[in-house]
Formats: sequence, C-alpha cells, structure tokens
Amino acid sequence: MEFETVNYIERPLSASQLGDLLKKAGLKPSDVLRTKEESYRKHVAGKNLSDEKLIAVMASHPELIQRPIVVRGGKAVLARPVGRLRDLGIE
Repeated sequence: MEFETVNYIERPLSASQLGDLLKKAGLKPSDVLRTKEESYRKHVAGKNLSDEKLIAVMASHPELIQRPIVVRGGKAVLARPVGRLRDLGIE
C-alpha cells in the first residue's frame, strides 16, 4: 500500500488542519495530548483550556500530539495500538 508520511514536528499542522484531522478521527484534543512532555507542563497543565485553545497550543507545540495519526480517505485514527488501523480497512 502506498502512503505519505508527514512529520508534523518538522512540518507542523495549522490549528485548522489539526482541528480537521481530529474531526476525521472523531477525537477531542485531549484524546491525543501527550501529557508527559515538558511543553504540557508549561502550556497546558493546570489551565482550563477550551478545545479551541488546546488545539492552538498543540499546533504551536506539535510535540504534544500523540502519533501516529493515520488518514485514509475521509477517516482518521490514532493508530495506538496498531490494531486501530482496521477501522480504516487496513490489515
């Protein structure tokens, strides 16, 4: 199967792109948030951020985003565990 890898640390997603990706996956920003990162403690921990603000922080600090997120057609999944790829018809 052909695929394109996007390293969103090197090529960060905009807040709009990240929001669209989360919608495709049916996920909230908190579902893909890496809470053990220093950026989490600095920019998120102890703050009551709306989903919109959390997406903006994640777009500015992509190390906060869990990966891999796999997109196929109009759907996406956080492929952790890898078995979730079956939701996209990938075996």
